[in-house]
Amino acid sequence: MSGIVLAAVTSAETQLSVWGAQLGPDSIAGTLAVAQSFEAKHPGVHVRMLGLGVGHMNPQKLLTAIVGGTSPDLIFQARFNISDWASRGAFLPLDDLIERDRKEPNCPRSDDYYDAAWSEAVYGGHVYGIPTGADDRALYWNRGLFRQKRADLTAAGLDWRRPPRTWSELLSYSKVLTIKGKRAGFIPNFGNSWLYLYAFQNNARFLSPDGKTCTLASPETAEALDFMKRGYDIVGGFNAANEFQSGFQGGENDPFIAGQVAMKIDGDWSLPGLARYGPSLDFGVAPPPPIPDDRYARRGRFANEPNQFLTWTGGFSYAMPRGCPHREMAWQFIKFAASLEGRLIENRAQASADRAKGRMYLPRIQGLKSANEALFKLYQPADPKFAEGLRVHIGLMATSRVRPPTVVGQLLWDEHVRATEQALLGKLSSLDALKQGQDTVQREMNILASKGTYPEVSFRSIGAIAVLLALIGVAGAIFVWRRARLGKLARGEARWGYFCIAPWFVGFIVFTVEPMLASLFFSFTDYDVLSPPRWVGLRNFSDMVGPDRTNVLKAFGNAAYLAGTGVPLGISTGLAVALLLNAGVRGMRFYRTVFYLPAIVPVAASSVLWIWLLTPDPDKGLINTVWRSTIGVWMSVPSPGWLTAEAWAKPALLLMGVWGAGSGMILWLAGLKGVPTSLYEAANLDGAGPKRAFLSVTLPMLSPILFFNIVMGFIGAIQEFDRVYIMAGDESNGPSDALLVPAKYLFTNAFTYFKMGYASALAWMIFGVILLITLVQFRLAPLWVHEETGK
Repeated sequence: MSGIVLAAVTSAETQLSVWGAQLGPDSIAGTLAVAQSFEAKHPGVHVRMLGLGVGHMNPQKLLTAIVGGTSPDLIFQARFNISDWASRGAFLPLDDLIERDRKEPNCPRSDDYYDAAWSEAVYGGHVYGIPTGADDRALYWNRGLFRQKRADLTAAGLDWRRPPRTWSELLSYSKVLTIKGKRAGFIPNFGNSWLYLYAFQNNARFLSPDGKTCTLASPETAEALDFMKRGYDIVGGFNAANEFQSGFQGGENDPFIAGQVAMKIDGDWSLPGLARYGPSLDFGVAPPPPIPDDRYARRGRFANEPNQFLTWTGGFSYAMPRGCPHREMAWQFIKFAASLEGRLIENRAQASADRAKGRMYLPRIQGLKSANEALFKLYQPADPKFAEGLRVHIGLMATSRVRPPTVVGQLLWDEHVRATEQALLGKLSSLDALKQGQDTVQREMNILASKGTYPEVSFRSIGAIAVLLALIGVAGAIFVWRRARLGKLARGEARWGYFCIAPWFVGFIVFTVEPMLASLFFSFTDYDVLSPPRWVGLRNFSDMVGPDRTNVLKAFGNAAYLAGTGVPLGISTGLAVALLLNAGVRGMRFYRTVFYLPAIVPVAASSVLWIWLLTPDPDKGLINTVWRSTIGVWMSVPSPGWLTAEAWAKPALLLMGVWGAGSGMILWLAGLKGVPTSLYEAANLDGAGPKRAFLSVTLPMLSPILFFNIVMGFIGAIQEFDRVYIMAGDESNGPSDALLVPAKYLFTNAFTYFKMGYASALAWMIFGVILLITLVQFRLAPLWVHEETGK
């Protein structure tokens, strides 16, 4: 429903546009109720609520809207991303409005909000967002399973009547409850915990107090990562846990409800799902228990000190983008939507919608303290376990921590995920993996800190350079024209020829040449689109072969694998199918159509189809279902993890590529039809069998088509993007960066890290690699490509 206008817009004095609104089936009623209530209070105002990528607001659309001067009035933004945008001047500070209206009862004040929720939307001492919803993490434990295993737990010296309270206890409980391949006692990163939670519990910080130094590789964080590794070792290791976890489903087949996972750390959003699909499940919710043992011993009693346990929180805020057309009315909407009244209206409407569907309503956690208390009183569940869970989540907000608001927030998150994977896979020690990520983040922080030392380049200068290049091109064309010795008739034909190609030529210059030249210029700058570029010379290119060499080599290495393996596989498959379809049998047109159909299926549709085919889920994964019933039975080989396993991620793409080999089949068929039968007759007279005829006649005659497919195949493999973007996700590069390819890495730098200058340099690097490979292929072509008109 993203991008669809849901609040009707009629002729009005003011149209307030809100992007990123929560318009899912479990939130749309409340979202629209707030908009409609605001309209009722402000006659003549109509609110347009649009999805457009809830949470991170689809950065491409938001970037182009701000730069193009068509910004919406408000953004419903994940607070974690606010500092990234605010640091580049994309969001407007709200301090002056807060100060002006501070005496109004519905004006947001920091004291009214939880510290974590408020501070996450503050950057550089200025407020850029007002919190609405929040979330935090708690431990969910299966009481029924604990009761079932009470004898084993008791024998291990554990109390089955309560959840674990320390790191060592958590591992002990998990060891007793785990049955490898069938049930996991506890998977450290299943649910929503991440390394952040365990590091916060161990008093770790990811940035220095002044925000200028990355401290990702602190001993406390390394200790937390070691704890996660011990947790994975109990369930069979990181890869085994991922393969086991990848088959999990949602809804009534949720692994926690089904007893496949005994304990998990998850957010408050889990409660509505449990109420809908597992209302009879005997479970408990407790503060995240695995605080280090020594600190627990000092803190004392668990039951009387629930707020001493740490968790981490996230959530959403309303923010104003630069160029907001109705700033005053947008501020009025923020005050209303974020106020206690707005929170109650939203939850009242959503509760009514849920109850109309026969569902129990459980309110989500809010950033506003009074809203949580009021909602708990209004919607306190009758079932004690759900009431207990909601109360635990509310109580934890007082001691929640947040990911540090910083201009490198997204990069810090990505590097923390990469370091976690490297350590859990045993590729690096915890400290070394974290140190590698810390160096990457610190380097970017240093670059941003020194940004002001580079000279700013005005767009007038860029325009002047473009005009100069255009004049040079025109002068060159005139020079060539005058040097050409053409007769009167030839000159007339040439003029008409140039006249006929003029529309294409103008379009080529405007839409191809100029963007290429602009990209070349930006590759020598530090440019984030939201502010003028700064000239940095060759720094972007030196970074590619220097500090960022590991990622660049990984990206091109993956592309080389796809090209070196996928191109020969695709060519041989296409040729084999063409040879089969070249036979003159009945129904051949039908078979040709069937084999060609995959080639005309849109990439997005085929990628979604293959995600479904490749899932390890036994009820959905068709390929693994067949694997288990054949290879799994005959050879006792477990089914692959495909997109969830590093070793199988790229083969999954190759398998999908083979399925679409029908596009090349058409060319092979055309080539086979063009081979003279006289050549086969001559070969037959010389005593050549089918194999010799294929090698000595068919292949040489098809060598031009083979050459074309090789060239285009390598270019396509190096430019691989759309399938990876869809199948791995826009914020992921697959397990251990197995699907990190050059174009995806370029996209990430441009639209996630705001490094358009570096992305432009990557684009020219990709262009250079493609050009070099193509030139080598053309140089080698005369050695093996057969030309009928050749010597």
